[in-house]
Amino acid sequence: MQSLRIDLHRHAHAYYVLDAPVVSDSEYDRLFQELQQLEIHYPDLLPLSDSPTQRVGGKALAAFNSVVHSVPMLSIRTETDTSANGALNFDARVRKELGLPADAPPVTYVCELKFDGLAISLRYEGGILVCAATRGDGEVGEEVTQNIRTIGQIPLKLVSLPGGLPVPDVLEVRGEIFMRRADFDALNAENRSKITEGIKNEKVFVNPRNAAAGAVRQLDPAIAQRRKLSFFAYGMGEIELPEVKTTDAITTHFGLLMALKSWGFPVASQTIRAQGSMELIAFHTGIGALREELPFDIDGVVYKVDLLDLQKKLGFASREPRWAVAHKYPAQEQLTTVLAIDVQVGRTGKLTPVAKLAPVFVGGVTVTNVTLHNEDEARRKDVRVGDTVIVRRAGDVIPEVVGVVLDKRPTDALQFNMIKRCPVCDSVAVREAGEADWRCSGGLFCRAQRKQAILHFAQRRAVEIEGLGDKLVEQLVDSGAVKTLPDLYRLDVATLTNLDRMAVKSSQNLHKALQKSKLTTLPRFLYGLGIRHVGETTAKQLARHFGSLDAVIEASEDGLLQVSDVGLTVAQSIIQFFAEPHNLEVVRQLQACGLTWTEEKVLALPSLPLAGKTFVLTGTFSTLTRDQVKELLEAQGAKVSGSVSQKTSYLVAGDDAGSKLDKARLLGITILGEAELKIILGG
Repeated sequence: MQSLRIDLHRHAHAYYVLDAPVVSDSEYDRLFQELQQLEIHYPDLLPLSDSPTQRVGGKALAAFNSVVHSVPMLSIRTETDTSANGALNFDARVRKELGLPADAPPVTYVCELKFDGLAISLRYEGGILVCAATRGDGEVGEEVTQNIRTIGQIPLKLVSLPGGLPVPDVLEVRGEIFMRRADFDALNAENRSKITEGIKNEKVFVNPRNAAAGAVRQLDPAIAQRRKLSFFAYGMGEIELPEVKTTDAITTHFGLLMALKSWGFPVASQTIRAQGSMELIAFHTGIGALREELPFDIDGVVYKVDLLDLQKKLGFASREPRWAVAHKYPAQEQLTTVLAIDVQVGRTGKLTPVAKLAPVFVGGVTVTNVTLHNEDEARRKDVRVGDTVIVRRAGDVIPEVVGVVLDKRPTDALQFNMIKRCPVCDSVAVREAGEADWRCSGGLFCRAQRKQAILHFAQRRAVEIEGLGDKLVEQLVDSGAVKTLPDLYRLDVATLTNLDRMAVKSSQNLHKALQKSKLTTLPRFLYGLGIRHVGETTAKQLARHFGSLDAVIEASEDGLLQVSDVGLTVAQSIIQFFAEPHNLEVVRQLQACGLTWTEEKVLALPSLPLAGKTFVLTGTFSTLTRDQVKELLEAQGAKVSGSVSQKTSYLVAGDDAGSKLDKARLLGITILGEAELKIILGG
């Protein structure tokens, strides 16, 4: 058994790492099956953890465990200039940071491919793979060891070549999981066939990266195994070498990669050393010319300073290494035809023109829709129905129209004009002065905005309907149980119990929360309506100034402008909101459903002790929450802002105060502690 394992590991290393197989596939399969049979008959003879047979996926997991990276997985800066200047810029920055004179020898770099896949960290202890984790947020990732075991290029047990470095006691390898194009095409062909046969749980993937990332983060390792993932190593995290200092054994990044290769990891054959910026440019240009011939997707190349001592000297900026950069290629472009220009309504009521295109494959994705963003952008590019347009994937992610091929414009090409009524609810479309976007004015009525309107209305700072979250709102709206806000208060326990994951008790609790929310305050109700530009503070000012909802609804523009913090834009937004009959009908129905509040006492705001003062809060307080401090200040007429400026009267600093404190000191703003704040608030 042990002899077979050694042979199989050696054959896998020759196949995946050296790209020089020493036995045929059938011979490898014969040895593999022989080992399987021995392990079945003698399960207790040798541990299975490092056996090649353990690449077969185990049982599905209930959830992923969190893994704290011993060395953070930091991101690499992306050079914004995709031309040759990108390499020149990086080399110039490195030389400047190192203080090298103009006549100093060129810096040695390592040039690598920038794979379009999923970053992974592999931890080995005693030469055995013990944990594989995703990048996550760079500090903490998800353990995906069972899925990673299915990838042939990743060794389960490390080997050491004769005369090479010994296998480390501890080794963290950083690399990329990806799918080769041939494997991706085969997977999609198989899935299309299954879908045709009526197997509904299969899907066709848009690109290899999505398929690879989805496989790694599946709870069932069998799915990862079926997708035939691949791997390349490009770096290390933690390392502990036996009886030799790390710095003595590995002094360059290229040496590090060669050490990884000697221990059994595949390293991309295109990886080279380069001297100075001219060789960086040559690598970028050369790989760009070969990009389509590669068997896998890349979106650029990566340059790294070779000497590890220089990497250490250069250090990091904003958690990005100064000694490395990703140099991407220009986005790929294709020609296609505009079939129509439709207007879509977003969750917040924004009206967006969208060009419907004849399907075109660009940047690894079939593109049929491209946003034109807004009326001004559509006019600037002069995109018309019938036009031939240049489409690219900006940053290889978001499709965009680069421009129109005017020579191919038909004589009957139709110019785009923004519609004046919402295509979903027929409410009036409005565009505020100085704004680029048109918006639907039927915020409380429009079907496209329904979910967003309900979530906003139900949040803690509005009427507060405890237990009404995103998933539940989706069910209520999608099922048709709730079409407008008043429908929430017509729900009964029986209807709620019929929803997914809603037992009788949870349905009763939500019903009670709905009834409880009926007794609210006028500021909360006004804020909950979601009137554009009316936040919590403005809602409070409106309630204090007018005293009743009807007074707010009937207020003129001049009357609204008398309210503190209400300018022309806010005043017009309030008038437009209540001028829409759909919105007014929803408000009246909410009142008919029993929503009530005590009328506000009309206060002369200038007479309040803190009227005209602007406070900014930072840090945490020992006896009050931030919300409590804000409410107390606003009750005495103060305005509470989120940012420090010349207009700030006081900065209230608690424990662990951040950058706002530094800026306040710089601007000479009065800084208050919690004790001083209490004195101002009268105790």
